[in-house]
Amino acid sequence: MNKLATMAAVIAVAAVTGCSTIVEGTSQTLSFNTDPAGATCTLERNGMTIGKVVTPGAVRIDRTKHAINVNCLLDGYDPGTAHLKSHASAATFGNIIAGGGIGWAIDSAAGSDNKYDESTFISLKRKVAAQ
Repeated sequence: MNKLATMAAVIAVAAVTGCSTIVEGTSQTLSFNTDPAGATCTLERNGMTIGKVVTPGAVRIDRTKHAINVNCLLDGYDPGTAHLKSHASAATFGNIIAGGGIGWAIDSAAGSDNKYDESTFISLKRKVAAQ
């Protein structure tokens, strides 16, 4: 293989590596809705607060492989919770096929090979009066 062909092959592989990072980015906007509306929801990952939103609303978060716990509070209602698991993004599979391990490694390091469900609904229950 001559030098020109080798260089072309290297450029082609470099062009498709990090596909998820390029196509989907390293952050994601998540929307939240509660019934009733007006709850303040706090998003926590690995014990750290990563965002807050009043429902209905949205918040932008960095994508990682770690789950997010959502805790929603509204006066007169019991707390509502949700657990958002991180899933492999669709671009990751194409990246592995087209770019091999290099592209996947780039995406994994950036967190862009993961995603969360974009919309979350939490139903809050009215507090029962003490007797």
